[in-house]
Amino acid sequence: MQLTVLDRPTWEARRDAHEARVDAWIEPHLARRRLGRKHPVEDFLFTYYSYRPAQLRRWHPGAGVELAGSGAEAETVPARRAEAIAWIRDLLVATAARTPHLGCFGLHEWAMVYRQTKDELRHNAWPLRLGPAGTDAVVEGSRIRCSHFDAYRFYTAPARPLNLLQPTRETQTANEQPGCLHANMDLYKHAYKMSPLVPAELIADCFELARDVRTLDMRASPYDLADLGYEPVRIETPDGRARYVEAQRSFAERAAPLRGRLIAECERLLEAVAD
Repeated sequence: MQLTVLDRPTWEARRDAHEARVDAWIEPHLARRRLGRKHPVEDFLFTYYSYRPAQLRRWHPGAGVELAGSGAEAETVPARRAEAIAWIRDLLVATAARTPHLGCFGLHEWAMVYRQTKDELRHNAWPLRLGPAGTDAVVEGSRIRCSHFDAYRFYTAPARPLNLLQPTRETQTANEQPGCLHANMDLYKHAYKMSPLVPAELIADCFELARDVRTLDMRASPYDLADLGYEPVRIETPDGRARYVEAQRSFAERAAPLRGRLIAECERLLEAVAD
């Protein structure tokens, strides 16, 4: 791996810009946590994923970069990480090669509450827009085709047989497709799994996409989040489904270059292990 040296003013400016960018996301979350308050949209990335706010805030330039005047050596790529990086690369390459499927309409969120009581709902501080019976009717009257295992595994037991696919962890590489909201949200996970070998700015770029995707995910969900300022995308109607597809297509377009950057990082890191 070719060594790059950043002069002190350059790397300090990058570090400061990264910390300021990330602080705008993590400080409201930390304030809510201190008060014991929960937000179903803004807190999700910090509770569902394992990367902690302090880790997201910590700036690093990636492997093969030396910071002049820091006293720290450039990160190298340990051989023990090669298998995980190769798995991420293979998943991303397979996903990028497929045509986006845009007809799921976010029904995974509806299948996660199908036939649940109020106490069983994940976000039971907020009501269901259509009520329990109306929500169940949407699920039963829809063609559900979720390809993402980490969404499917949260389906309620009676909803699972209604899915046209039965995704598993073992079939993830064969099933993942670039129109899937959760596959695009998970670019953040794939990025931080390679930390600190990839630049912190790339992880933050993936976080920003995931944050925006989560907003659509919950606006199209069965929950009524009007009190939090979220206008619903009513996927139970033709107009709402059209709006969802348009937004889903936009996210697929935004995710494509990020997926490409992650693939390039994987290849660079794997070459460094081989060296």
